[in-house]
Amino acid sequence: MCNRATLRDLVELEELSICLLRGRRELSEALEVEDSESSWCPSPAKQDSVLTDNVNVEALEKILNEMNKEINFFLGKFAQILSERTAVDSSYIHEFDEIIKEARGIETQLKQKRESLRNRLTMIANTLQR
Repeated sequence: MCNRATLRDLVELEELSICLLRGRRELSEALEVEDSESSWCPSPAKQDSVLTDNVNVEALEKILNEMNKEINFFLGKFAQILSERTAVDSSYIHEFDEIIKEARGIETQLKQKRESLRNRLTMIANTLQR
């Protein structure tokens, strides 16, 4: 069970890193478009410059909002995975505690049986000496 959970976690974390890289690539492409547009127009008028800047800012804001949504989604997914793993770990701890209690009970029984056997052997030895 632990190996399956670990494998699933690794796959989900890999998907997270792929999405983050995709978002980073989109952001760098948008910045490159902004740089190429600004170098493409040698001397734009102030209105054109403001319009281009607004379009670039809107495009960047859109990309950042999408990345923010993806990051929040994956953070939620990661929190869910951590919660599931915590629950599994908790169940393992509970199971381990039960095993230890059972082992202590068996140990106590064995000590009692050893004492009982020692007493019987002592009684047999005393009987044979008489």
